[in-house]
Amino acid sequence: MNDDQIKGKAKDIGGKIQEKVGEVTGNRQQQSEGLSNQTEGKVQEKVGDLKDIVKGNR
Repeated sequence: MNDDQIKGKAKDIGGKIQEKVGEVTGNRQQQSEGLSNQTEGKVQEKVGDLKDIVKGNR
């Protein structure tokens, strides 16, 4: 795994937690930010995947 994959996965997981906290507390902004972070994390993971492909690590 490269840096982008690790950071992306962490952001995705953090976003899931943030979304759930928002659901429990009824905070729609928190939920929305959590979903946004999940999306950003998944994109960053894919960037890392592409870097691995380009480098020939897969």
